[in-house]
Amino acid sequence: MPRTEMEFVNWLRARWPGRMPGLVLGIGDDAALIRVGGGRELILTTDLSIEGVHFLRDLHPPLSVGHRALARGLSDIAAMGGAPRFALISLAVSKSATPGWVEVFYAGVPSLARRNQVPIIGGDTALVSNKSFVDVVVAGEVPAGTALRRSGARPGDRIFVSGRLGLSALGLRLLKTRVAATSSKQAIRAHLYPMPRIELGRFLRKKGLASALMDLSDGLSSDLTRLCQASGVGAAVWASKIPKPAATGKGKLSPARALDLALNGGEDYELLFTVPPRKLNRIPARFCGLPLRCIGEIRRAPKGLSLIFPNGTSRPLEPGGWDHFHK
Repeated sequence: MPRTEMEFVNWLRARWPGRMPGLVLGIGDDAALIRVGGGRELILTTDLSIEGVHFLRDLHPPLSVGHRALARGLSDIAAMGGAPRFALISLAVSKSATPGWVEVFYAGVPSLARRNQVPIIGGDTALVSNKSFVDVVVAGEVPAGTALRRSGARPGDRIFVSGRLGLSALGLRLLKTRVAATSSKQAIRAHLYPMPRIELGRFLRKKGLASALMDLSDGLSSDLTRLCQASGVGAAVWASKIPKPAATGKGKLSPARALDLALNGGEDYELLFTVPPRKLNRIPARFCGLPLRCIGEIRRAPKGLSLIFPNGTSRPLEPGGWDHFHK
């Protein structure tokens, strides 16, 4: 059994053909790309949401479960700079779930779908004796040859993130401990109802600003590692520039804890992207009110990934986010 998710992905890639008619990009990025003619490429992605792994019935309302399940797929489309077009939702519901739970779950899916103009065109249902799980397939599109990938970062590029990192992880922490903090409403909403950054992804693609792009689903430390591996580069990240979560009152965070959540918390569904130096002056400080922050720079691969502190000290930045195989 592979020790990490990346090892598993590489194992799959070695066994399944990477070249076939119509396939532009297969296993290893946020989504697959397929040539469909008419100057367009089809983006395909699928995500599982499993009770006990991705959601807990006593913490996550069914409305949130449906919303989050679709948001994960939409975020993958955003990470390619694409436009989502259709979605299929399959639900294997536990026999212990109430009819009301199922009804509210299906209310959470179309509300986000309508917001992003993504019709639900099918799916499947099943009744299971154990825990519930959801499978979401999202199809999007992008003009041929323009999809953004993880593999385009080059030494000298600057590293950017959208929004505030670690807020979802803080929201989960507050839900579990039931501690009321000044920032609890914002953090809990970020966890229960994340918003995929579809318009930002399309903006970066249309304007030709990003050299590489992916979404932040498993934590900055893990996802930046994947981007660097795909691009064959290293990175330096400035700890003071990372937008961290904040909480006061009973839920107050120490600086070290806030940094840990921002690096390793996961489920932010913000965008991580790199920008060549010549295009830096074209990156706005905010996009539709969403902050865009430069947090580091891409370096040559032998230097690995480093976290740089304000006093000049540094340490290796190891992947510490969510990994199904490692955890």
